[in-house]
Formats: sequence, C-alpha cells, structure tokens
Amino acid sequence: MNSSIFRYNWRKLTISASMNDDADAKMILRAPPPDNWKRPPGRPRITWLNTVPHNLRAYNLTLNEAVDLAQNRRLCRLMSMYGAMLS
Repeated sequence: MNSSIFRYNWRKLTISASMNDDADAKMILRAPPPDNWKRPPGRPRITWLNTVPHNLRAYNLTLNEAVDLAQNRRLCRLMSMYGAMLS
C-alpha cells in the first residue's frame, strides 16, 4: 500500500478513535451499519470503513485493535512512522 494513503487513512482513523466515547464518529467505528442501510444510487459500493480493515490486515491489526492502539499517542505515532515504512 502507498505510504501516503496509509498515513491518510491512519490519521483519519486515529482522530475518530481518540474522540469521546459518545461522539458520533467513534460510535460509527464500533457499530455495524443497520441491516436495512443501503448506499444511495450512484455512490461507490466500497466505503472508507470497508477499506480500513482491509488495509490494516497488512499490519496484522483488526479495526478494534487499531482503535485501541489509537488511544496511546506514542504507540500511534510509532505505528504511523513504522507502518508507512512497511508499505
């Protein structure tokens, strides 16, 4: 994966994950979409929330593990630098 794409996705994920537990962006990370939810016509079928777990697999992380990792700023920065070097 391109390192700039990894950094962008990682930064977006860590900002959302470091929010308060009652913030909408953080709740969206943890909760699955409703069963009756559909993308509007003309929108791509692949969403950002679908691509992030796929990208994290290259680093042996699940989405929940990445959210937990984002709570620790030092580890998060290391992952940002180290993960970008791996790609």
